[in-house]
Amino acid sequence: MTADANSSETPIRVGLLGTARITKFAILNPARTNPRVEVVAVASRSEDKAHRYAKANRISRAYAGYQALLDDSDIEVVYNPLPNNLHAEWSIRALQAGKHVLCEKPIAANAEEARAMHAAATQSGRQLIEAFHFRYHPLAARMKEIVASGELGAIRHLEAQFCVFIPGKKDIRFAYASGGGAFMDVGCYAVNVCRFLAGSEPIVKSASARLIQPQVDHWMSAELEFPGAITANVTGSLRSQIWNWRAFVQVTGEHGTLTVLNPFLPQFFHRITVESAAGRRREFVSRNPSSYACQLETLVNSVRGGVPLPTDGVDGIKTMTVIDAIYSAAGLRRRGETLQRS
Repeated sequence: MTADANSSETPIRVGLLGTARITKFAILNPARTNPRVEVVAVASRSEDKAHRYAKANRISRAYAGYQALLDDSDIEVVYNPLPNNLHAEWSIRALQAGKHVLCEKPIAANAEEARAMHAAATQSGRQLIEAFHFRYHPLAARMKEIVASGELGAIRHLEAQFCVFIPGKKDIRFAYASGGGAFMDVGCYAVNVCRFLAGSEPIVKSASARLIQPQVDHWMSAELEFPGAITANVTGSLRSQIWNWRAFVQVTGEHGTLTVLNPFLPQFFHRITVESAAGRRREFVSRNPSSYACQLETLVNSVRGGVPLPTDGVDGIKTMTVIDAIYSAAGLRRRGETLQRS
């Protein structure tokens, strides 16, 4: 490695833990159009799978086992899209190996794990980023701008829903041991966007869930309360029928309402609707670059130039604290605990 290998002009070198489907969208596709990023390695528990994936995606190095990738001193950033129950273990190992980490959401199985991850990042002096990619798209900034402008008046209520359909019951997202559940997959988006727009941290007033497996929610909804008597409702579902797919956030103020359709994947489509004393209007922001591309560019700017990250380890702890409390309010165990077999 040359002396200027980590200069601001040198592409960051990324290694992939596993071959999850989301990797194509979160890393591979945006990296192809970003000259400041080079995906140099992939690791899998199966050596054959690692080599096949590397060949298919023109990645130069393939490793059998995740630790082998962490031992590669050439890699600067590790992307961790492993199952939720492995986020903390392998992110901490990567941080201790001197790597920056982009970890898929939710950052951990629970808030305790998230705190351990943040501590490892602080000790190593490396960045820990939770991959809430929507927060990096211009749509997020526009939502925040409208709320902060005062056009809606004092905020009174927020509602966010993310409801999709996952067929069958064998998907890893329905396994408690893997940190599964609706709020560990889509509900966390609803929690994060409400925290973001409220600009403060809520308490959980109540929650109810529908289960697909013992302790595993396929649908859950929770009532929150933010400082200033701001109420919120957050809902996540993995079993909503295809025709009942929902993704939105709505902010109600004393003088108006902001409704945003599809704030979580705005590159596919989105719509901003504002109703206030000035009338009713619709807005759109540019769909491209994608939320994933915006996230990757900000990651580069942070690694190379110290640009602050909105979804760092501290933000991850706050989101997981709310999610833990929601599971508790619904009478369910937080993720990451050992269940007793009956």
